[in-house]
Amino acid sequence: MKARLIAVGERAPAWVADGFAEYRKRLSHWLPFDLVEVEPGLRGKGRDATRAQSDEGARVIAAVPRNAWVVTLDGRGRGYSSEQLAQRLEHWRGQGRDLAFLIGGPEGHPPEVLECADESWSLGPLTLPHMIVRLVVAEQLYRAAALLANHPYHRA
Repeated sequence: MKARLIAVGERAPAWVADGFAEYRKRLSHWLPFDLVEVEPGLRGKGRDATRAQSDEGARVIAAVPRNAWVVTLDGRGRGYSSEQLAQRLEHWRGQGRDLAFLIGGPEGHPPEVLECADESWSLGPLTLPHMIVRLVVAEQLYRAAALLANHPYHRA
C-alpha cells in the first residue's frame, strides 16, 4: 500500500518542505508517502473564486490514483485521536488499496471532490494554514504507523 498527499498549492516554505521530507523519510518503511502539488486556481480582482475552486478540484481528482481510498482533509470531517487514527490506518491497510489524502485550496474542496471521497478527516476545529496541514498529516500518519509498530515515538 502507498499513500499520496494531493495538495492545492505550490512552493511550500523551506521549513514546511523540510518537515514534510523528514516525516516522509521516517514513514517510508511503513507506508510509502508522496506529495503531489496541484496548481491553484486563478484568484484576484475580476476572477471568479468558485471557478478557481472548481478548476483546482478537477486537477485534484485527476491526480488521485485509480482505485485509491480517498480521504479529504475537511473541517466537517471526522476527528481522530492519535490512537483512533492508528486503528483507522490499520483498517485502510486491510483494504489493500492505495490511499489519497486531499487538501483543498483557500475555499476548501468543491462539491465534486467531496462527492468522490470515501471519507473526510478533520484535524480539529482550528482553521490551519494549508501548508501546515501538509506537515500535520505527515506527522500524524507517522505517529499512527509508529503506534502500530510498537515504536516508542508515541508516548502518550
